[in-house]
Amino acid sequence: MRDFSTDHRWLSINTATVRKSRGVEQPLTTIIEACVQRGIRAISPWRDQVAAAGLPAIAKLVKDHGLELSGYCRGGMFPAADAAGRQAARDDNRRAVDEACELDATCLVLVVGALPGALAGKALHKDIALSRSQVSDGIAELLEYARARNMPLAIEPLHPMYAADRACINTMEQALDVCDALDPSRTGALGVAVDVYHVWWDPKLEAQIQRAGKDRLMAFHVCDWMTPTTHLLEDRGMMGDGVIDIPRIRGWVEARGFAGYSEVEIFSSGNWWQRDSAEVLDTCIARHRSAV
Repeated sequence: MRDFSTDHRWLSINTATVRKSRGVEQPLTTIIEACVQRGIRAISPWRDQVAAAGLPAIAKLVKDHGLELSGYCRGGMFPAADAAGRQAARDDNRRAVDEACELDATCLVLVVGALPGALAGKALHKDIALSRSQVSDGIAELLEYARARNMPLAIEPLHPMYAADRACINTMEQALDVCDALDPSRTGALGVAVDVYHVWWDPKLEAQIQRAGKDRLMAFHVCDWMTPTTHLLEDRGMMGDGVIDIPRIRGWVEARGFAGYSEVEIFSSGNWWQRDSAEVLDTCIARHRSAV
């Protein structure tokens, strides 16, 4: 396993981690400059942040600073209640692939979606099997487009608490089943993003990481699980503050050949988003060395 204790060469910052500084939304350009000042070599930006700043401006800034993208957040949200909704998702995902290509991202991360309408508070049906079928169909169609543009797709399984509204793929096993069905030759076009927050609890995790292998392991996201958790979405912890054995999981991933960035992705409306972003980034660097 790589030694992270002396530098932060393999640290990436998911820009959601410092989306807010002292509760105030931060422009993506400001976030990028703060990362560059600290010698952080990689980021993973969110599409809404890129759109707010302008894709050409961000692409130029990334290139000028020699930054890498450990991923691009995000595509997915495939299920819909009607054909028009599925077409809208199809079009949006193709745009996401195009944006990821413009930014030269390592992969486009997919948060696949779940029951239509549930994220807005009113599910339009309860057929999760139908949603999973639409997810598979949606990824299959997007894969053709993404493969033509040479942009790998990384399915991110989300914790089961999100099964109704954000992702009906909730385990590595489910994600890899989709990969094996749609890309049986393991071409490198389709894989998984391993976010410890979502998968640390899974008794099959080590075995499924072994199953994934180097060609399916496309991204590795880190943060911590706090106890008690006070918010299902926005109470992620800084590495080392919670109960996840992050080094053990990184060891499993690296044993299968993953040699990319450890991407810090923290949503924390009650804690880290209330702090100065400089403190957050400095803490990310320190914890990347001591707790990842």
